[in-house]
Amino acid sequence: MSYLVLARKWRPKRFAELVGQEHVVKALTNALDSGRVHHAFLFTGTRGVGKTTIARIFAKSLNCEQGTSAEPCGQCATCEAIDAGRFIDLLEIDAASNTGVDDVRELIDNAQYMPSRGRVKVYLIDEVHMLSKSAFNALLKTLEEPPGHVKFLLATTDPQKLPVTVLSRCLQFNLKRLDEAQIGGQIEKILAAEGIDVEPGAVRQLARAADGSLRDGLSLLDQAIAYTGAAAGAGSLQDEALATMLGTVDRTRVGELLAALQAGDGAALMREVEALADFSPDWASVLDALADALHRVQVRQLVPDCGIEGDGIDLAALAAGLRPELVQLWYQMALHGRRDLPLAPSPRAGFEMCVLRMLAFRPSDETEVAPTRESKPSRPATRSAADTARDAVQAGPPPKPAAAREPAVSRQVDGEATASDPVTAASDHSDAPRLALDAVRWVELVAGLGLRGPVKELAAHAGFVGHSGGVLRLSLPASDDHLKAPFLVQQLAEALAGPLGAAPQLRFETVETEAADTLHERAARERDARQDAAENAFLADPNVQRLMSQQGATVVPGSIRLHDDA
Repeated sequence: MSYLVLARKWRPKRFAELVGQEHVVKALTNALDSGRVHHAFLFTGTRGVGKTTIARIFAKSLNCEQGTSAEPCGQCATCEAIDAGRFIDLLEIDAASNTGVDDVRELIDNAQYMPSRGRVKVYLIDEVHMLSKSAFNALLKTLEEPPGHVKFLLATTDPQKLPVTVLSRCLQFNLKRLDEAQIGGQIEKILAAEGIDVEPGAVRQLARAADGSLRDGLSLLDQAIAYTGAAAGAGSLQDEALATMLGTVDRTRVGELLAALQAGDGAALMREVEALADFSPDWASVLDALADALHRVQVRQLVPDCGIEGDGIDLAALAAGLRPELVQLWYQMALHGRRDLPLAPSPRAGFEMCVLRMLAFRPSDETEVAPTRESKPSRPATRSAADTARDAVQAGPPPKPAAAREPAVSRQVDGEATASDPVTAASDHSDAPRLALDAVRWVELVAGLGLRGPVKELAAHAGFVGHSGGVLRLSLPASDDHLKAPFLVQQLAEALAGPLGAAPQLRFETVETEAADTLHERAARERDARQDAAENAFLADPNVQRLMSQQGATVVPGSIRLHDDA
């Protein structure tokens, strides 16, 4: 006795049985009930969301022996033949294996003949974007003006590859990816009908692994039943077994990783990584789970009433113990670590470097004390990223030169752009000589930095306001606010590290007019002075005076230019 896979056994046979896609069902139902049925439909969407299933139900609705209706009877010979895939007037064509113009010409020739059994001859072309350009050209005329007894139902996962001429001849319906709740609900319904016990965690894992495709979810369910030996009345689908099969990580492990990061405990963090390695996980999936957990923590922090669930993670403790901006920073690190994982020496090494990066780098103005193990001495309340990284590895090389430092952490504080270098911030108390700044010395300092490009423009337009406690306050007109990009602020802070003994924390105060002298203003004054001198010298020239007095010559305003401005 042959076994019918769940995806085929539980394929919907009526519009009412479809999961999701209500917007498509409503449009098709209204068209069928009103009799205003277009001759060409295009169904787009990712794999396993119901494109060909909807097309078959639609073909059944058009040819049901009880009449055209959105509710085919499902019992007449035509409905049963379509369900079994042997209805002669429903021609399913796989464009991936029939891409040539000859295949399309055969289709066009057959379209001229009346249906053999049904009311309408239906052409279902799957993965239609795979047709060649010449095949599309041959199909266009028939697609635009087919015989009255022909309907075209096109399905594709990549509508961007379809010619615009084809898109303009079809009614297009974009099928949505299914969410985890929809897929999980259908899996629970099928398992109940099959008489198979399942743990809620196992359903969540299957729904998450399906990635928006119900067909993929049912294929994974078939695999899970075979893996666990579960069947009607024999065994059950358990959460732990599903995690082993899928190579996923227990969410409580992810929670332990975050708890170790929250405590700043490098040893505990590495122990958790070692425990994860025993399961031989897909490290990219672990980073995905870590990013998902951080997303849940952030939602709990900023929208506490949304009712988001922890899924095995203590969201309340993490949300209360982590700063929101730190959660954002870790989330970005998880995403970048996921992207860079193929470049790492090994997937595990890439994962370890990602979580160690989270351990090492924190916002430079963090003032909260991170909980530590009792065996460790207490640490100061204000911690720099360099201190945290040094504690994590217990020892390290001497501080790097300014050119090799880690990037400065740029952020927006009270409407002011600021930048601070996590390495030089740790050396604020060094004995390095510092330059006492005022408005005049600031302009001279900027002129001697040798800056180039946009960062030079930022420094030239910034006026000195004050300098104390490692914080350099600068004024910047609102018209130059575009120069305050984080990477430019970072470059300017690094350039100032040498003269000032350490990279300062830059704070910009927006002003309506220039509140202090700037290099830009000084250069403009010098240029104006040279221009005045050049004009006076030109007008004082005897030859110019003779031309003006004898010939009536005049000087065109703005025509006298300096050599360096020409």
